Amino acid sequence: MKPFRSIMKTAVGLAMAAALILPTAVRAEESRPIPAIAISVGKGQSTPEYEAGQTEQALELNLENQGSADAKNVKVTPILDNADTWPFDIANMNNECQVGDIPAGQNVSAKWEGLAVRSDVETKSYRLSFQITWDDGANQYETSKYVFVKTKAKPQEQETEPEQTPAPDDTSQPEQASGEEELMMAGGEILNSDPVITGGGGETADSGNRPVPRVIVTGFSTDPQAVNAGSDFTLIVHLKNTSARTAVSNMLFDLQAPSSGTEAAAEAPAFLPSSGSSSIYLDSIPAGETRDISIALNARADLVQKPYSIAMSMKYEDASATQYESSSSLAIPVQQAARFEFSDLEIAPETIAVGEEANITCSLYNTGRIKLYNVKAKFQGDGIDSKEVFVGNVDSGATGSIDGIVTATKEMSGDKKCKMVVSYEDEAGKTSTVEKEFALEITPEQTPVDMSQIAEMPEEKGFPVLPAIIGAVILAAAIIIVIIIRRRKKKLMSVEEEDLLDEVDRFTEDE
Repeated sequence: MKPFRSIMKTAVGLAMAAALILPTAVRAEESRPIPAIAISVGKGQSTPEYEAGQTEQALELNLENQGSADAKNVKVTPILDNADTWPFDIANMNNECQVGDIPAGQNVSAKWEGLAVRSDVETKSYRLSFQITWDDGANQYETSKYVFVKTKAKPQEQETEPEQTPAPDDTSQPEQASGEEELMMAGGEILNSDPVITGGGGETADSGNRPVPRVIVTGFSTDPQAVNAGSDFTLIVHLKNTSARTAVSNMLFDLQAPSSGTEAAAEAPAFLPSSGSSSIYLDSIPAGETRDISIALNARADLVQKPYSIAMSMKYEDASATQYESSSSLAIPVQQAARFEFSDLEIAPETIAVGEEANITCSLYNTGRIKLYNVKAKFQGDGIDSKEVFVGNVDSGATGSIDGIVTATKEMSGDKKCKMVVSYEDEAGKTSTVEKEFALEITPEQTPVDMSQIAEMPEEKGFPVLPAIIGAVILAAAIIIVIIIRRRKKKLMSVEEEDLLDEVDRFTEDE
């Protein structure tokens, strides 16, 4: 029986040890650092600018390993799904750039040299996408990033307005320098078409030599500056009459946004006028002057984060009532706001002493339509200390796990709040933070137990129940023995009394 009990005690001890070791092993596996890198834009690197036809140009990108482990065998490859989105001539079949290893927290550069700028590039910003791959020695990782570069088109040859009596101050050339600069700041794109005579004014001997007034879009802005999906905004368009001596009047503008549908919604315009009308009327623009028009729009809530174009048609007249039509196209970047939720924080244990540790876990649910990059969590409070937890990237509709350890540094009551600060980046690299409060009670530091005193204590005191049982058994046995002895004595006395009476009777009979 004793060997069986010893075996059972050993098995229970091993099970308890495995229960303690297993969560630690799992936590260690989950907390294994994952190397993450990101193309840093703006950290000592300005947006590069190129001109059409330039040769022997270089494109250099700064890469930073923002993870907690080294990224090995880093490769950067341009994504060339559409050649029109790449402003350089494609000379090589493989444009992969071997970067090598990037230690945690370090920066390196990926550089492409000897590039030739395409001769047909436009004056605008090009979005260049790249695929980045790396490994940590055991697992392979990849991500996609993009940056913007500016390009400048070739200068166009001036086209003078044919007329019988040339005027030195008359020109139909567009002056777009200020508009382009504002456009680059807005992150959009503008395309203007040439005007076409559609009627009116009558035919005269010099009608063929009449100068054609041109109205162009020089730039636009939005209020607020960032257009979020599902929000209202005001579009302000800047117009210029490029003719130096011909005024235009009776102007009608109509804006039409492209249709953009999803599985959850039918095809519908990306932008809808808040007032219900997409037409704007402007009385006139004198020669060489500028005017602004504006319209209140609403961006659909289900739009994907990207630029959306608006086609704007123009109708106007000159002083001879000759009618003209022209058009322009505007590209408005739309952003999707990050939306996410946290589960309840699980704190184990909820009360700790100074010098002890507590495990804090929760889940992050990405309920928005954009991906969250480089998610990190930090626990802060007057009485706690912790290390930053790197969660990584969380896709739309996915869940990220936050698992951190805090160490108590000083006593703190349970009604005093601590906070979890979570930071993340959007696709443009902009960092945002959000906070969530939690309570943690910290008691004074516990006094260490003197093990020498425990060793000197009598062995019986270590098991207080056993002596009590043994004492009760001994006491019960003593009572039983006393009762048995008393009964035997009583029985013996009874027998002796009977024998004595018998002797007396016999003695009496003999007499």
